[in-house]
Amino acid sequence: MRKVFLYICIVLISTVNLFPQEGMWMLSQIEKLDLKSKGMKLEVSDIYSKDKLSLHKAILRLGGGTASFVSKDGLILTNHHVAYTAIQRLSSKESDLITNGFLAMSRTEEIHAPGYTASMLLEMKNVTSEIDFYLTGVNVPEDRQRKLQQKIKLITEEVKKDQADINAVVSELFSGKEYYLFIYKVFKDVRLVYAPPAGIGQFGGDIDNWMWPRHTGDFTFLRVYCAPDGSGKEFSEDNIPYKPEVWLKLSQSDLDDGDFTFILGFPGFTTRYRSSTSVSWNLNENYPFTIKNFKEVIALMDDLTKEDDEGRIKVASLRYGLSNTQKNFEGKVEGMIKTDFLKKKYEFEKDFMSWLDRNPAIKQKYGTVISDEKKLYDDLLAGTKQKDNVLGLFGGLSGTPLNVALQIYNIAKEFEKPESERQPGIDDNMLNQFKGQMPYIYANYYEPVDKALLLRAVKMAAQLPADQSINGLKHITDVKMMPEQIIEEFWKSSKLTDSEYAASLVGKSLQELEAHNDPFIKLAASLYPETSELQKRNEQFGNSVNSIRKKYMDALYEWKGSNMYPDANGTMRFTYGNVRGYAPADAVWYYPFTTLRGKIQKHKNEDPFIVPDKVFNLYNKQNFGRWVDPELEQVPIAFTHTGDITGGNSGSPVLNAKGEVIGLAFDGNYEAMISDWQFDINLQRVISVDIRYVLFITEKFANAGYLLEEMGVKGSI
Repeated sequence: MRKVFLYICIVLISTVNLFPQEGMWMLSQIEKLDLKSKGMKLEVSDIYSKDKLSLHKAILRLGGGTASFVSKDGLILTNHHVAYTAIQRLSSKESDLITNGFLAMSRTEEIHAPGYTASMLLEMKNVTSEIDFYLTGVNVPEDRQRKLQQKIKLITEEVKKDQADINAVVSELFSGKEYYLFIYKVFKDVRLVYAPPAGIGQFGGDIDNWMWPRHTGDFTFLRVYCAPDGSGKEFSEDNIPYKPEVWLKLSQSDLDDGDFTFILGFPGFTTRYRSSTSVSWNLNENYPFTIKNFKEVIALMDDLTKEDDEGRIKVASLRYGLSNTQKNFEGKVEGMIKTDFLKKKYEFEKDFMSWLDRNPAIKQKYGTVISDEKKLYDDLLAGTKQKDNVLGLFGGLSGTPLNVALQIYNIAKEFEKPESERQPGIDDNMLNQFKGQMPYIYANYYEPVDKALLLRAVKMAAQLPADQSINGLKHITDVKMMPEQIIEEFWKSSKLTDSEYAASLVGKSLQELEAHNDPFIKLAASLYPETSELQKRNEQFGNSVNSIRKKYMDALYEWKGSNMYPDANGTMRFTYGNVRGYAPADAVWYYPFTTLRGKIQKHKNEDPFIVPDKVFNLYNKQNFGRWVDPELEQVPIAFTHTGDITGGNSGSPVLNAKGEVIGLAFDGNYEAMISDWQFDINLQRVISVDIRYVLFITEKFANAGYLLEEMGVKGSI
């Protein structure tokens, strides 16, 4: 093994032997990558094929992340933080699965993961020509968007028909230059099998989040169930474990520095092809406001739940999401400033304009794309940006009862309109889905925090400049009662603190809603003129800017050629790289492996650095079993490798050249948080939990060797 080597070797590896590994590639693009020369031992058709079973059929979209089948009986492996919302929903003060973990010793003990579904890709198809033909001659952005949604509905409904476990999605690529249809089989019965305790699955918490070195066992096992006929039915005692056609094998080989790796997963969203205007907007407006806003909300939640275990559990999922995004945005801002990223964008666009100047005919088509987009953003800044930010809080971080009331009221308003004029997706099926989600929405409800969130939003509205005041709040801000008293009255006189009552209001007419005389519904009604106007302006901006961005992408195609990967958009992608450390700063080198020894050294006996006693005992007795790395002489925990991922890739299997699981991607490194905007192979690293640590914890800590047997892990490494 080559983990210990001379500095000169590091230099040689990092400067001579690097491949251009940028790209979250579509499955249909993999064959262009010449992977055999990079170290791949599989054929492209083994990874993705329309005609035969291939590895992509083992990959699932799950809970905002990715998972994979790892046994013939529907066992799936993902990140602890991907399964975290389910773990939180199943926890209580009396049974705290977040802190203590969970293990089902038999399949009868596996418990339903509330609100979770797993989606398996069945087919993907390029439908660009079909959509372009339908949109021929439609040039007004709003009209084009309306026609586009009509066509997408026709395409997807034709696929789904009456198949309850089939979902069809048309995704836009290259800002509308291409469109692909993705067909999924949806499983609605997912059950928790094993989740390690917080001292493993969340070790390091917010402090270590996005950081290297990392010692987090970020993994959880679940199982997919289906009806006896194989269809993806809702949870039922009659359901049986799903029998996948393809499942992944776990590696039982050593892992070396420099080894080839690849990832299949569902990355969320990137913005690699955005202009300097978009960069400036996010750097100076969007990111700073979000960072400040989330920091304040997290501090509020922490203060109200620090002595309350029930409250801590209730807000745990929301808190994690806010904290994760906050630190990510902080890294983006720091990265943009440190790398002078905005200046780089300006220089790129200067070259772009020079190219246009050399080609008058092309300039005639694309010469104003940059300035046209800038004008749209300038108009946003010149408008009611402060008011819009606060109005956005009332649709999000203002407490569960008001958020639900706003959705109920907005749906009622939409159903007053002819079907052709409603927002896309507002139909009876959506109503039923919304009702069904109500228990999960209220799973995060904790009265002290929800009251405080609404009070905070009201106070922020009261501080707005007079010319940007929110008219829909005047019945609150203009009365003589203190805001705290008003909020208390809301809670005393409303039944919208109950999920069943909330579900009973979904689909009611405006007249029926008004008859309930609920204060949250009244507030939603008074806010509606301004929130709907904001939504309309946002839609108009989106339609206009998307039209310009498509034009810009057409120009980039003509300038740079067509061998480009599309921005991530939640569809399955492929990326590859090599196990490798990195240099985060001058005279600093990070090795690519962490070990159990490092975790023990981080122990502080206070959250989030509490090592469970049993892990200490295993370490002190050197009871590592077959999971010791022969050169490290320790159990490896995590490793870094090159690759191109983003949010949504969490839980993605990391595979070796033979297609065996060597780890689970769970993070990126802080130094490269700008990666959604640009790829830098010298800095950007994927952080993955080593499969040997997953198996060590499962076998030695949890005493769940039966799971290893199910996955075919036998003998010794």
